[in-house]
Amino acid sequence: MHSTFLASTNPILFGCGVSGLIGEKLKEFGCKKVLVVYDKGVKAAGIADRILGHIHAAGIETVCYDGVLPDPPDYTVEAAGALGVRERVDGVVAVGGGSALDTGKAAKVLLTNPPPISNYYLAYEDVQPDDKTMKPIIVIPTTSGTGSEATPGGVITDTKRGVKQNVPCATNLGIVDPELALGLPLPVTASTAVDALCHAVEAFTSGEPNAISDVLAREAISLIGKNLPAVFKNSADLKAREGLQLAATLAGLSIMGPFCNVPHEIGLVLGTVFHLPHGTACGATLPEALEFLAPAIPEKVAAVARLLGAEVSESAAPEEIGKTARGTVRALYGLIGMPGLKTLVASKEALLAAVPDILAYSPFHFSARPVSTGDLREILGKAYDA
Repeated sequence: MHSTFLASTNPILFGCGVSGLIGEKLKEFGCKKVLVVYDKGVKAAGIADRILGHIHAAGIETVCYDGVLPDPPDYTVEAAGALGVRERVDGVVAVGGGSALDTGKAAKVLLTNPPPISNYYLAYEDVQPDDKTMKPIIVIPTTSGTGSEATPGGVITDTKRGVKQNVPCATNLGIVDPELALGLPLPVTASTAVDALCHAVEAFTSGEPNAISDVLAREAISLIGKNLPAVFKNSADLKAREGLQLAATLAGLSIMGPFCNVPHEIGLVLGTVFHLPHGTACGATLPEALEFLAPAIPEKVAAVARLLGAEVSESAAPEEIGKTARGTVRALYGLIGMPGLKTLVASKEALLAAVPDILAYSPFHFSARPVSTGDLREILGKAYDA
């Protein structure tokens, strides 16, 4: 089965220094007062003030929401939206990692659609938000992972059900400036880049692939394989940072059609249950997921390993391909200091206890191979022991 490529409908500005155009772009949207969403880390890094300066220089007023939390809970996005409504803003600017961008997107929905945000979860579809009256949003990623500048929605934590939910929300403009990632701490660089790697690998190995996504995913995987180790050798390497930012955008585009599968379906639950960073939770089982998928799609899994620098014989059996791919990703994790599940979860028993929750959350529709309870236990067990 193949999928339709759902191309990003919004323009994306990419390049060093393009964040300086934020004021000009807001004026093109007709904005006079905007809600600027970011977290305290972006503020401490000086990035928020830098963006605010560009906005103010264009004569546009700002209202700031800095209460962004990881895996944004529903109550924080509702607070951001309420602030924007009270202040009568006519646009949103979201600056930071995936949590900030998703908070900004949800706030945009609530500027013109009544709360609570749970009304608009795709899983329930109680009410579809009216996008005809929505205010514009410009998203400015500062990490190399989310790809949110290329995707029409955000992920919010439903605190009542204890699960993550998707909220549809079109991005009006993405501004990707690699210079903003220069001060990103290396552990955050690792986690977010692994999230981008998961996006690309999952798109490429999907049970519903398409040729356009394959091209984007291959390039993203290759860019991450080359540039992530380079950033860990020199975190100020702007060319390598630029490569990672480009990879994140391409990876975000690549999942629009094939969508995510095994690592993300597992990771979204692990992140909620064990309070793990999103990229860390999704990446935790990526090596083992590739090994699991190899019997079904050996050529695709071999290509992933080669794109990350491994040598794979054309005559290699699926089992050998799976082991090589798993070892290649694990070696990359070793280079960048990715923490393993053994250091993040109290015990293997606690980890395996999450299996029913994972199966309840996802039917693994986009996996190239059916996933059973036993398969999940084996994937998680191997990942824990790695």
